[in-house]
Amino acid sequence: MASDGPPADSASNPPPCHGNMITVLCIDGGGIRGLIPATIIDFLESELQKLDGPDARIADYFDVISGTSTGGLIATMLAAPGDNNKALFAAKDIVQFYLDHCPKIFPQRRSGFLSPALNLVDAFNGPKYDGKYLRSKIQELLGNSKLSQTLTNIIIPTFDIKLYQPIIFSSFETEQIPLNNALLSDICISTSAAPTYLPGHYFETQDDQGNTKSFNLIDGGVAANNPTISVLSQLTKQQILKSNTDFESYQPVDFSRFLVISIGTGAAKQEEKNYTAQMSSRWGLLGWLYNGGSSPLIDIFSQASSDLVDIYTAHVFQGHDSESRYLRIQDDTLTGDATSVDKSTEENLQNLVGIGKKLLEKPVSRVNLETGLSEPVVDGKGGTTSNRDRLVNFAKKLSNERKRRQQSLASIA
Repeated sequence: MASDGPPADSASNPPPCHGNMITVLCIDGGGIRGLIPATIIDFLESELQKLDGPDARIADYFDVISGTSTGGLIATMLAAPGDNNKALFAAKDIVQFYLDHCPKIFPQRRSGFLSPALNLVDAFNGPKYDGKYLRSKIQELLGNSKLSQTLTNIIIPTFDIKLYQPIIFSSFETEQIPLNNALLSDICISTSAAPTYLPGHYFETQDDQGNTKSFNLIDGGVAANNPTISVLSQLTKQQILKSNTDFESYQPVDFSRFLVISIGTGAAKQEEKNYTAQMSSRWGLLGWLYNGGSSPLIDIFSQASSDLVDIYTAHVFQGHDSESRYLRIQDDTLTGDATSVDKSTEENLQNLVGIGKKLLEKPVSRVNLETGLSEPVVDGKGGTTSNRDRLVNFAKKLSNERKRRQQSLASIA
């Protein structure tokens, strides 16, 4: 369970924290498919442990960890303070958390010839799941820990359905906007409240002067299913704020100093859905919300958001001659139950872990905007590099950066 003590305020220690790079980890939304990035992050942490010892944790190496929906839960679990102000979860424990608790978060209805009709009835009677188990488990794990108490900076997108605007919870802003210094449990419950699947979340915050603020939040995936652009925006904003107080030290955002890992939760193989314009032209409200056991509207906006952010981010880094400092890991070949965000059978959960492991062996890829397909990135010699090899390389860079920071801090002391 998270410590209720006062860990160091992450907002007082923004990147680059005496180092040469600004290191970022981003995780998409996608329900139970969070097992895919969790498996990949487990591999990355194991590589860091090979370099720096068994106590190495992801939060030790990244200036910012960001996630939306299930990615927000993973990001928070990696950065939340546990006993002795150590990370609440090792990466391998997050994989096990999903395996243990997803069947209770998304309990499966018994199959039968009436199942489609019952699912249709449920679609009119409220969210598919009541969310009670998820809420209680998150509150149990995170306790009274707040956004300002994470071991490194985190950025979690949500959407306020009353204000009709995104709300980005950023540990950078907890000093400037104390009323956004919410409980981590409230933030996680909010960002994972996917429309039609889980209920929205209401909560209030209060500052030291007694001012209060109300939030009416749903899944951040409706605004930023891939949160990478939210992170870059926040870091740019921090640089601008710094220039207002220390003009002489202001420098434009230098993307050559960034090291960004963005991990998706997988997407259906293009022909899997097999929707056509002719089909969709006959859909009304129900057809867009429920079709063949899935929700086309939700699937489409989450996938489109993720791909566009990937394309934009890749172009930004290419434009700054820093393409090698951005790694996007995504699988767009999912089929069958693996495409579901809530099919929490043991077989499917184990399959998702296997997909994550296989994804490590696939070549680093980029989305082709014309075809919508991921294509291997070809280097100057006509070859490709696997996601595993790139992560091993990134682990070395992260380890070296951490050592430089430790040396810098030691020299100051």
